Amino acid sequence: MQLKIRFLLVLLGFSFMTFSQEVELSPKAQISIITCGPGQELYSTFGHSAFRLQDPVLGIDVVYNYGTFNFNTPNFYMKFAQGKLLYSLSRQKFEDFLWTYEMENRWVQEQLLNLDPIETKALFAFLENNFKPENRDYQYDFFYNNCSSKIRDVLNAVYGDKVTYYDGHLIQRYTFRQLIHQSLVTNSWSAFGIDLALGSVIDKKATPIEHMFLPIYVMDQMANTNLNQEPIVKRERSIMEFESLDPYTYFLLTPFFWVLALMVFVLVITYIDFKNNSRSRWLDFFLSFSTGITGLLIIFLWFFTDHTATAGNLNILWAFPLNIVTCFYLAKTKPLPHWMQKYFVLITVLLLITPLVWLTGIQIFSPLIAPLLVLLAVRYFFLLHWSKRNIKK
Repeated sequence: MQLKIRFLLVLLGFSFMTFSQEVELSPKAQISIITCGPGQELYSTFGHSAFRLQDPVLGIDVVYNYGTFNFNTPNFYMKFAQGKLLYSLSRQKFEDFLWTYEMENRWVQEQLLNLDPIETKALFAFLENNFKPENRDYQYDFFYNNCSSKIRDVLNAVYGDKVTYYDGHLIQRYTFRQLIHQSLVTNSWSAFGIDLALGSVIDKKATPIEHMFLPIYVMDQMANTNLNQEPIVKRERSIMEFESLDPYTYFLLTPFFWVLALMVFVLVITYIDFKNNSRSRWLDFFLSFSTGITGLLIIFLWFFTDHTATAGNLNILWAFPLNIVTCFYLAKTKPLPHWMQKYFVLITVLLLITPLVWLTGIQIFSPLIAPLLVLLAVRYFFLLHWSKRNIKK
């Protein structure tokens, strides 16, 4: 609901003023970078960045925001899932922009850029040209082309080699996954889902400049950046201050509780099956179907979308897509075909490879899948044992 309100405000902001590049800014015009703190919703977890233009002589105070999109886009959800949804540069009154963050109790910081009138007009001209209907849309990428990385890209486009970035403020370099987790609670459904959906490509270390896909790193980097061998930030100030609240979730609602409960349940049922030389078909169907569906989702995100971060996702080792086929064999009362014994060997081997991939750092998995790996390993070894006694070759 909050995102919808923000989008409506952006639409209203489109029409509030019709100035263009033909406007002659006064010598008192100034441009700053706005950094906004994280919110409670997943879409706002990582904060936000934008440009602000102020000209007290002309009465201009607007924000250029690269983080907007149209809910009325045809096939919105499909395009979003496929990574084909276009984001846009919007322009709105600063007071309207600020109102949404005040409503969400999110802090807002401003860094006034150290620009002379010519440099200010050059940046203003670029933003206005970018705001034209034929130019404002762009292909969004969470890591390489978002509202925060646009700050860097715009400055580079306008000032070129005059901009110099220093990285002395970075105590260490992080991988993209580590950077994401700085804003997430590990035992949360959002963190669990992100780790499940994103692949091994995000487990490489980001360069100092690539850290700027996150707003907080844009703010830190601007304080360590020069323009024409002078600090690009003239001064900083706090526009709104709110204490960041640590999100609290009841343990019973967390993913770790549920995967732990599932592990215990599967271990108990497997023990009973082992003692009785029986096989709970419904349990095997559930485990095979759920891992198969998860595997198909991974395949979809990896090969059939434009998302760069979902490639090379080795969660597929334990969430094996072909399980979606074998689950129906496992659900039948008829004897299993003889090739199922070899299939049990295959999925067991793939499962055992998963922690090796994890330990070597090829891909870092969510720690929440540890109970899942345990319960699957126990069940697969049981099925291997059961198949040797009950499947005729």
